Amino acid sequence: MRYRQLTTGTLALGVVLLIDVLRVWLPGIITIFGQAASTPAELMGAFALGWFVLATGAPAVVRRVGARPVTLVAAVVLAVARLTLTAAPGGRTQLWLATAGLLAGLVWLVGVAADTDRPVPGLALGLAVNAALHAVLDTVDLVWRGDWVAWLLSSVAVALFLLGTAQPGTAQPGTAQPGTAQFGAAQPGSRAGAGGARAWLLAGPALLLAGTVALSPALALSGMSYLVAGDGVARSPLFGLAPVPVAVAGFLLAALTQPPRGWGRAYGPVALLAGAVLFALDRGDLLLPAVLLAAVGLGACLALTDEAEATRHGAEATRPDGETTRHGAEASRPDTDGGSDTVDGRRSAVRRGYAVAAGMLVFAVGAVGYYSAYDLGYPNAAVPVVVAGLVAAVALAARPGVHRVPGPFPPLRAAATVTALALLAPVLADEVPVASNRDGPPERLTVVAYNIRMGFGLDGRFDLTGLTKAVDRQRPDVVLLSEVDRAWLLNGGHDTLDLLADRLGMPYVFGPAADPVWGDAVLSRWPVSDPRTLPLPAVGAPTGAQALAVTLDLGDGVRTAVVSTHLQPPPGRRPVVQARAVADFATGYAAGRPLVVAGDLNTEPGDEAFGQFTTAGLVDALAAARPLATSPADDPREQIDHILVSPGLIPSDPVAPRSTASDHLPVAVTLTLPPR
Repeated sequence: MRYRQLTTGTLALGVVLLIDVLRVWLPGIITIFGQAASTPAELMGAFALGWFVLATGAPAVVRRVGARPVTLVAAVVLAVARLTLTAAPGGRTQLWLATAGLLAGLVWLVGVAADTDRPVPGLALGLAVNAALHAVLDTVDLVWRGDWVAWLLSSVAVALFLLGTAQPGTAQPGTAQPGTAQFGAAQPGSRAGAGGARAWLLAGPALLLAGTVALSPALALSGMSYLVAGDGVARSPLFGLAPVPVAVAGFLLAALTQPPRGWGRAYGPVALLAGAVLFALDRGDLLLPAVLLAAVGLGACLALTDEAEATRHGAEATRPDGETTRHGAEASRPDTDGGSDTVDGRRSAVRRGYAVAAGMLVFAVGAVGYYSAYDLGYPNAAVPVVVAGLVAAVALAARPGVHRVPGPFPPLRAAATVTALALLAPVLADEVPVASNRDGPPERLTVVAYNIRMGFGLDGRFDLTGLTKAVDRQRPDVVLLSEVDRAWLLNGGHDTLDLLADRLGMPYVFGPAADPVWGDAVLSRWPVSDPRTLPLPAVGAPTGAQALAVTLDLGDGVRTAVVSTHLQPPPGRRPVVQARAVADFATGYAAGRPLVVAGDLNTEPGDEAFGQFTTAGLVDALAAARPLATSPADDPREQIDHILVSPGLIPSDPVAPRSTASDHLPVAVTLTLPPR
């Protein structure tokens, strides 16, 4: 019993550690390997795919050297890399540590697959535990925290993983001895079965779908923020993480219990495809049903492959008392070669190794294909649907058979335990800050505009502390943010907007640009009303752009219009058309009220695009401090981040405080309101 539980737990822990490494490695491709959009997207994609292609050679190494030594060495490298990353070193050191951890994790998966014919319980628990922990940690991984709690928990996870890997018998968790009920593990000395290839093939696609939609706490939180608003503009939600325990429970119950028979087997593939399609529609109000449908559907698809492989294509059956018996050639053939060293065993081991390597390559191709669309400009909505279709097809192609009887770690107990962990997320979540009119209209407003580069600093670290300090020391009344990421797996799956809003104590309004979870935002200490968004003309630019307008209710009927935008011109062109669209939209929205327009405008004073704002009657609020370069943050040379105001607002104290928490500097100014 000890070995059976230990094996499933070790596989789950390894999956958790590998996902942790991926959440550092994937953003590193953009922020460290690539710099400020100067590195071609094709080169970054080749770098990402290359390591997964290299890992496809691991099955040949396992076949020559043996699964156990390869698994042990790879586990040690993965564990050391994961623990070292807790120090968050930043820069190229961080990138290469994460790369070493990624490659080791891929090789470790191949080694485990060679001796494991029933991976679904471990894979499902690993994906669910990682999602639950990510939610409890408010979508910030332990890797980025670096405090003593992060070191303690990371060390415990790494130690348990290494101890489990080193135990004899844990590399063979496929088939129980006759007369034993089991849950994903064998008794010491037992032989891994001939199946498992389908389940291992789905490991990579399942990881992609789980991180992108099905088990993404940040996406669930973003979906809740749209439902709170109900008008297409996202707001700070109450109990935003409440859907996460529902998704985790649905996923685990579907993955760890016996699928229905007949036509009922199709419910998982149908639910998964429906969730992927809803996600691909790029509508904020559909994100939450997309998460819940995809979670249940993905779990059910994994269960279908587990059920089929458990039958050994008709070589096993389960007796009424729950005991597994063997029939035919498997039962009568002498095991003279020592378990998995039989010819069939070796062939099956190699098959499983290549299956998991191929599945992880699907993960890489899908991730690169989906996110590179935002740099290259091709439609990417089909990517999650195609990957979901692959999972559904593999699941439906599996032969129905007798599902194995859970043994020492029953599915309901596993689902209840992990769901209880996920339930802590909405309980521990910070309360939504509430803006108020305080003591009436103020005489002045301090405005900060900041391109936060998805929360990553120049060193490639996820730097919430640095961002918060850069903004908070200006004591702002309203903050306008550009390049806000709320759930992209490529950037670690954080909801950066919600995290910053909590730390600054300011509610937010979010305007989607590239998709429902990437765009611009306004945070305000004053109540806001009448939010509106305007999609801007693409004019050949690959990434979408928008303008988000809100009205600040300052009390006693005093109102000020604020517009947050990020102009996105095509390479080598100026954003003249977009600037004109924003200027017309902003002045029309303000309708004579005081107006603030700010953000990363990707244009300099004196350019034609900048002139669109001054022609519309707006004033450069930073003029007194010119030249005021804001990019790149470590050696600013370009004046592309701006605050423009209507003539009735009197600017003072314009600054661009130094910080490397992003690749841009923030800009700030204090505005004196017109006399009432």
